[in-house]
Amino acid sequence: MTDEKFDLPFESQVEPLRLEAQDELKFRCHRGVSCWNECCSHANVTLAPYDVIRLKQHTGLPTSELLKKHTVPFEMDASAMPGLKLRTDNSGACLFMTDEGCSVYDNRPTACRYYPSGLLSMRTVGQNRDERHFLLIKEDHCKGHLEDHVQTVQEFRQDQGVIDYDDYNREWYVIILKKRSSGPAIGKPSELSLQLFFIASYDMDRFRRFVTSTSFRKSYNLSDEFYQSVESDDVALMQFGFKLLRQVLYGEIEIPEVEGAWQKRLEERKDVLKMRREIEAVEHDKKREKELKSAVMGEQDD
Repeated sequence: MTDEKFDLPFESQVEPLRLEAQDELKFRCHRGVSCWNECCSHANVTLAPYDVIRLKQHTGLPTSELLKKHTVPFEMDASAMPGLKLRTDNSGACLFMTDEGCSVYDNRPTACRYYPSGLLSMRTVGQNRDERHFLLIKEDHCKGHLEDHVQTVQEFRQDQGVIDYDDYNREWYVIILKKRSSGPAIGKPSELSLQLFFIASYDMDRFRRFVTSTSFRKSYNLSDEFYQSVESDDVALMQFGFKLLRQVLYGEIEIPEVEGAWQKRLEERKDVLKMRREIEAVEHDKKREKELKSAVMGEQDD
């Protein structure tokens, strides 16, 4: 069994306490608390796919522009599985933070909604589902724990609107947990697999272009209704991406493939690579001929 903690708004040296959904949590954050904005001033927020979709909806930015402007990439494990964190300023403050609080509050990421609690997801080897527990972290700067407000962890999750976020991201968490718990048994993903993981997890606009491309349509037996849904629905596209990732990374076939399509693409790719090598060889010969001519002319000048 492997334990995985999904990031709180910033790293802490304090040991978290494990909780269950019905355990009580004494905490309340509001503008009148003395530590207002402190956690956002030292932000280290890891993003999940649904977080990106909500931020895209809030900002109105295409995902590629949103990622460039508001996120930084990092490697989630030794296999270089790509992750994303919210970008901060030079002092470590979240770029969405204002004096009044979070400027994207209604669409804030999962980790921000959970703080000072968090999701602890565990997966038993051989199982495709995860077990959910929670954690609590008390840091000296946070005065919300001194507030006279008690509720269960489940009530806190409902109040913070994080339940839908967890449900939408759940299959993605399982994909990551399966990779980490299987370790060398699965092996390191190829560079193309890592690229697919990135765009299917975070860059919905780019992933949409990939899924609706002619070559993709020729490779999979998918209905017109499917393509109509993913043309306009980011959540439907994200959920399809999870299926595609399980198929590519773990061989869990859920998406019907066109018989012989991949073999045909490999053969076409061989022809393209052969042509590219021939062109490169010609260009190399031309360059070499030009260099030799230049050298000869230089000797004659001497």
